[in-house]
Amino acid sequence: MQIHVVKQNETLAGIASTYRVPREELIVANEIPNPDDLVIGQTIVIPIVGRFYWVKQGDSLWGIAQKFNLSYTELARINGISVNHPLHVGMQLYIPPKKKVDAEFNAYIEPFGNKVSQALENSARKAAPYLTYLSPFAFQVNRDGSLVAPPLGNLAIIANANQNILVMVINNQENGQFSDELGRILLNDQEIQNNFLNNIVKTARQYEFRDIHIDFEFLRPADEEAYTRFLRKAKARFNQENWMLSAALAPKTSATQKGLWYEAHNYKAIGEIVDFVVIMTYEWGYSGGPPMAVSPISPVRDVLEYAITEMPSNKILMGQNLYGYDWTLPFTPGKDTAKAISPQQAIQLAAKYNVPINYDSTAQAPTIDYVDENNKKHKVWFEDARSIQAKFDLIKELKLRGMSYWKLGLSFPQNWLLIVENFHIVKK
Repeated sequence: MQIHVVKQNETLAGIASTYRVPREELIVANEIPNPDDLVIGQTIVIPIVGRFYWVKQGDSLWGIAQKFNLSYTELARINGISVNHPLHVGMQLYIPPKKKVDAEFNAYIEPFGNKVSQALENSARKAAPYLTYLSPFAFQVNRDGSLVAPPLGNLAIIANANQNILVMVINNQENGQFSDELGRILLNDQEIQNNFLNNIVKTARQYEFRDIHIDFEFLRPADEEAYTRFLRKAKARFNQENWMLSAALAPKTSATQKGLWYEAHNYKAIGEIVDFVVIMTYEWGYSGGPPMAVSPISPVRDVLEYAITEMPSNKILMGQNLYGYDWTLPFTPGKDTAKAISPQQAIQLAAKYNVPINYDSTAQAPTIDYVDENNKKHKVWFEDARSIQAKFDLIKELKLRGMSYWKLGLSFPQNWLLIVENFHIVKK
């Protein structure tokens, strides 16, 4: 597959002709929301095997081959030319697809109210073929160790039909907020903890969960050792059932990082216990903070490069957002709230207000600036094919286990197109 970035005055028909792909195929594959009104900077994934390269001034066969990790003799053979064939600007060369690697993919899905909406089930059905794990979010724990299940609807049926491991996600929230006091009780009161583990086993058997995923956040720093002891005890218990144990971790860059989100998450100790971790490498740009990319590549890399010094890289799923934010300016942190939007909605905004999509090469993320009908300025950061490909390249470079998405429900079709271009999706 190839990522095409729309230039000024380009049309979808013209792009389709260039790649010899039917226009309708481009629309369907990318779920293009604005086929008759493309915007500058919009990305379109071309659903072809491999890709094309057009020779630029100063190019050589050797240099082009190096760019794509090929030998120049192999590139010449593939294109039916001699190694001494003169290249001219605009000449089209075919580049074969890269070798795929195995990877695992998880997606959280968060139902609201007392049932799973039809739209959310539809989102799960579309994503499930590309997933290893499907993770309904989340079971709540009471202070006596009893559990409250989220609505599950047909998610177990969807997971089973697509060979997804259904994941039992458990967090320490009370009234919609992570509670260090609830965490303290569950990690330190052995009678309540045993009741908690007994209830997990009973519930997991009932729903046929095969991975127990602990998402305990904002724990007291004093409970670091209690948390690792609990995970070790839970792992021993779940091994008897042949279940996996995984954990969500805050995005740290050192073992001594301060802050309530970080201090109780001991990467080295937890990495030795669990089968895998999800590191939450997103929300640098968040709804209550100033405008910036949600998962800028450099901070993401910093976290993951630290993580692989503390645990095996094949235990790490990189966290990735399936959404962006639209900030109304001026934005006052603590007072204003940015609106979550899908990549498709971001494209529609660019088309509606006739503004280009710019790509920030430092953050490796697309961004939009527009002025609405009320003369209010807006800043949008979101994801596109280029930004997700940058993350896929990082997964391969660092030899990570795969990626975990927060969360299903906002459409990002290009992500799923590029998964199959880069990886063999592991099914279990």
